[in-house]
Amino acid sequence: MCLYIFARLKTPLAEGMSLHEAFFRNLQVSGNAVIMTGLTLTIGLGTWIFSVLQFQADMGLLRAFMFMANMLGTIILLPALARSVMPDATKA
Repeated sequence: MCLYIFARLKTPLAEGMSLHEAFFRNLQVSGNAVIMTGLTLTIGLGTWIFSVLQFQADMGLLRAFMFMANMLGTIILLPALARSVMPDATKA
């Protein structure tokens, strides 16, 4: 999910937008898809918790948490990380 959002930053940055504007536009376009994908995977794997097999139940809980954390990190942490990694893109 992070790679999808980050890869789509090239075009707005090449058009001369600031990093803040590029992320805002990108999240308006792709943010709903990232959220829906994250929620769908979290709910789907969360159902494994009800498995009779303890390993499968544990893995369902762990993977559901992983997908939720990935989605939240993409929406919340990626813009902050990109700003610290790409400081020259903020001067546009």
